[in-house]
Amino acid sequence: MIEVEVRGDVEHAIRILKKKLQLDGMKKELKRREFYEKPSAKRRRKTAESRRKLRKLMFRMERD
Repeated sequence: MIEVEVRGDVEHAIRILKKKLQLDGMKKELKRREFYEKPSAKRRRKTAESRRKLRKLMFRMERD
């Protein structure tokens, strides 16, 4: 559960909430679940995500 404290300005609280949702990955998840995703598309997306994570990890290891 994500909580945001409202101190007068509601627009500011909404911006903070949106930022927290984006950092948490919730916004991306909601957008992804909006429509049905075929199993083949899901596999393709997951392999692409894993390649990106691996590439990012390899880059970090090379840099250190």
